[in-house]
Amino acid sequence: MSNLDKTIRLIIAAVIFFVFGFVCQCWWWLIGLVPLLTAVYGYCPLYSLIGKKSCKK
Repeated sequence: MSNLDKTIRLIIAAVIFFVFGFVCQCWWWLIGLVPLLTAVYGYCPLYSLIGKKSCKK
């Protein structure tokens, strides 16, 4: 996974945590864990299924 892909996922996770954790105050903030964990570990199961690679090695 490329650095750009990881950065975008971290930004998406932060927005989800902010909107659903502080503004809405509901349990939907847990959805933010998906992009956060995929960015931290650098592995996306969906990319593996479709055969996409965002890192140019």
